[in-house]
Amino acid sequence: MATQVTSRLDERTREIVKATVPVLAEHGEAITTHFYKRMLTERPELKNYFNMTHQKDGKQPRALANAVYAAASHIDDLSAIAPAAETIAEKHVSLNIRPEHYPIIGEYLLKAIKEVLGDAVDEEVIDAWELAYGEIADLFISIEDGKYKASAWTGYRLFTIHKKVKESEEITSFYLKPEDGGSLPSYRPGQYIGIKADIPDYPHTQRRQYSLSDAPGKDYLRISVKREGGTEEIPAGLVSTWLHDQVQEGDVVPISAPAGDFYLNESTSRPVVLLSGGVGLTPLMSMYKKTRDERDVYFIHAARNGGVHGLKEEMDGEQTYVIYETPSEEDKTLAAYDKAGYVDLDWLRNVVPKEADFYFCGPEGFMRAMNGALHEWGIPDEQVNYEFFGPKGTL
Repeated sequence: MATQVTSRLDERTREIVKATVPVLAEHGEAITTHFYKRMLTERPELKNYFNMTHQKDGKQPRALANAVYAAASHIDDLSAIAPAAETIAEKHVSLNIRPEHYPIIGEYLLKAIKEVLGDAVDEEVIDAWELAYGEIADLFISIEDGKYKASAWTGYRLFTIHKKVKESEEITSFYLKPEDGGSLPSYRPGQYIGIKADIPDYPHTQRRQYSLSDAPGKDYLRISVKREGGTEEIPAGLVSTWLHDQVQEGDVVPISAPAGDFYLNESTSRPVVLLSGGVGLTPLMSMYKKTRDERDVYFIHAARNGGVHGLKEEMDGEQTYVIYETPSEEDKTLAAYDKAGYVDLDWLRNVVPKEADFYFCGPEGFMRAMNGALHEWGIPDEQVNYEFFGPKGTL
């Protein structure tokens, strides 16, 4: 249901904010990069909430710049950004973001606008943006309040690592059971949980979301985590490395309740096409295991080779297809794949029906390719569903 938002801003304030849209298009990322740098330097306790890898690779500033630009563009009627706000609010709830955090964000965002743009903005512009930010913050706080009230639990609940299973060279599954022996909530296939990680010798709490990779209705929650390797510019994944190397069966970790707005639509009987790349198969595996006995399901997974293909034994249906970019000699000997190379539209239209609901998840390049192929094929937007890992982007 669309969120209805009635603006409380006067016409002059809205005109000033809208006049900044071209400036935000040009300088938005510089503003948000400066915002994060100053805020996290002066308020280091907030590093307990932010993924610092996404600061270094620019994803978080870029995502915030896009959100600020969208809000300014639609300041007359913030209902237009409500769908995106719903998605962001799901992440905020899993991170336990609270109303008291918003004034801090507003303070540093306004400072960043003034410091980056300098003489290009005057006090009237800053005052207008202060009022606009208050209205945008109220929208998020309202949405998040509803989600907190509907959540299976608030904050974090302690879970025991019941079982740890290596699925491939890169992916390991963790089976989680409530430490208190209590019941588990149902969840929608495709949703995620959050982990709060206090890593030895690291000064800040880390919070990450991981998709649930099994069907609901079990006596455990399962996540399947890829060890994120690093580069010269970007360090290896801090939390994924900790989970793979240090967390063992019997350990206890704090978990937030299932959340997320990327999930299987169970109100339609159309066939389901699941398209995954790499560890993007995790939310789709939950969908597959939930609906494979109820609807016509096609599951297509792309990976570099069989060595990194996690959960492969669970892709056991007749309408599952495996594509390896560079199959190994063992893959070739075992005939372990259906296609070498990439998923492309010519191949896709020969193996799946057009009148279906399409879900896809994976690395950004894979996502863009799938989105482009489906639109070229003429699949209606309402039948196309996708999930980004990390800050929400635009395909």
